[in-house]
Amino acid sequence: MLDLTYEAPKPRVIAGVKHDWELVIGMEIHAQVASNSKLFSCASTQVGAEPNSNVAFVDAAMPGMLPVINEFCVEQAVRTGLGLKAQINLRSAFDRKNYFYPDLPQGYQISQLYHPIVGEGEVLVELSPGVARLVRVERIHLEQDAGKSIHDMDPTMSFVDLNRTGVALMEIVSRPDIRGPEEAAAYVVKLRQILRYLGTCDGNMQNGNLRADVNVSVCRVGQYEKYQASQDFSYLGTRCEIKNMNSMKFIQLAIDFEARRQIAILEDGGTVTQETRLYDPDKNETRSMRSKEEAHDYRYFPCPDLLPLEIEQAWVDDIAASMPELPDAKKARFMGDFGLTDYDANVLTADLESAGFFEAVAQGRDGKQAANWVINELFGRLNKEGKSIVDSPVSTAQLGGVLDLIAKGTITGKMAKDLFEIIWNEGGDPAEVASARGMQQVTDTGAIEAALDALIAANPDQVEKARVNAKLAGWFTGQVLKSTGGKANPAVVNAMVAQKLGL
Repeated sequence: MLDLTYEAPKPRVIAGVKHDWELVIGMEIHAQVASNSKLFSCASTQVGAEPNSNVAFVDAAMPGMLPVINEFCVEQAVRTGLGLKAQINLRSAFDRKNYFYPDLPQGYQISQLYHPIVGEGEVLVELSPGVARLVRVERIHLEQDAGKSIHDMDPTMSFVDLNRTGVALMEIVSRPDIRGPEEAAAYVVKLRQILRYLGTCDGNMQNGNLRADVNVSVCRVGQYEKYQASQDFSYLGTRCEIKNMNSMKFIQLAIDFEARRQIAILEDGGTVTQETRLYDPDKNETRSMRSKEEAHDYRYFPCPDLLPLEIEQAWVDDIAASMPELPDAKKARFMGDFGLTDYDANVLTADLESAGFFEAVAQGRDGKQAANWVINELFGRLNKEGKSIVDSPVSTAQLGGVLDLIAKGTITGKMAKDLFEIIWNEGGDPAEVASARGMQQVTDTGAIEAALDALIAANPDQVEKARVNAKLAGWFTGQVLKSTGGKANPAVVNAMVAQKLGL
């Protein structure tokens, strides 16, 4: 396990004109379940399909159509709960949440308010090397997504695409444990990483497969401690919800703006209205969307079309037995097995593809050297060209082959970078390419000695300077490497220079 120091929540204190204020944040993450079909129908969840082509009769709310639960979506929710060390509820139930949207054909959403499938869990957020904080998860419930209204295709009309209607969502609700914009973004990053490791959500925020509703409130310094002691939410102030955030940067900017907006209202003697707001990134401001509804406004009641969902502990145990290695465990193993620093291990375990690539390269080789090459050379080049690790022109076998040539002393570090460039652009087996292009390191001591003797004889002044200041002996090493086209073994040259000059 990782050696971490757990840090109590530290409030982000914002100075107002009259008082200091603390920031309090809770988050509701809507994660689209990675499933080929929807929560209550067999319609496809394919992204990019023609509008209204992935719609079953039940999605379109045709009369007499009844929902049928997708067992795989339930399994994915259980797997997510286990990944967050949460309680799995063997009995849960679905409710109808009634409201009107043009892209919600039924006039209600099937969700889980009173009896969610997953109970309390936690997310470990590492804020700095060796320092972490736990953000408590209140619950995870399954629900169906709404469709999409499109307003920019015609100047006078709006269109509705029901392809997303009925797609399974997991709503992951946190406690108000997050105390600052940076911490909020770190929480989303960590949760997204866990979901992708689990394979329960692809985390694609650009497509809306992972969205965050951010609840923001401010309170006077010391009020949060009263809330912790009493669990009385009134100490935290009136919260406003910022809806549908899909960018780490915008999450931070929206929280900061909203906190300062609320502080200005309170210090002016006003009252913060509980409401749902939208963030405008162009103006860097939040604006009112609608008044914040309470549960009774939605007239929740048990869904009459679905029986309570009952699952067996043995089934949950089978899912637990198939769980993959999660980010924190993988990071700890990389640090232990390969001697990586906290930073390197963080970078390499950021996603499964990077972790798998590194581990294949490092197997049977120097782990630290492998990490340096993957992070600095490979990732650097991928970032420069806007490619992902899955699109890398250099395979794990090819990069491993370059490292093998370095380890054998066949090529120098400089040659290795030149060889990497060739493999990147042209491909091929590193050993064969190095041989065909004469990229072998010169280890013939006779040839090196001859070149060095000639240099010493031609530069007596430089010899005397080097004997007075040993650091100047590097001039001879550089000249020999230059004369051999960089192919001479630097260690051999250094040793021979020191011997010849009597250093």
